[in-house]
Amino acid sequence: MKENYLIPANAKKSQLILGFFTPLDLTLFGSGCGITILLLIIIQNATFTELIIIILPALITGFLVMPVMYYHNVLQFITNVVTYINNPKRYYWRGWCIYNDEVK
Repeated sequence: MKENYLIPANAKKSQLILGFFTPLDLTLFGSGCGITILLLIIIQNATFTELIIIILPALITGFLVMPVMYYHNVLQFITNVVTYINNPKRYYWRGWCIYNDEVK
């Protein structure tokens, strides 16, 4: 063989729990569900709007750990966007079609 290596697209999936979650993801989602269950036990006879507010921790954390195409999950996507916005970089073009400050 000509030393060509083929790395499968899902090579990192084996490092994740159930192929989708990191321990941080499961901890975050578990805490959101735990808070929701605790609030459901504490608050009896809640109205519809109170019920929606009670269920919000589980919905928000579930949304954050939901898998997204090309990213691990929504939380990773948001982290990448915030990092990109807060750390602007200046990229200089150095290619074959530019004369790096010299004219030939």
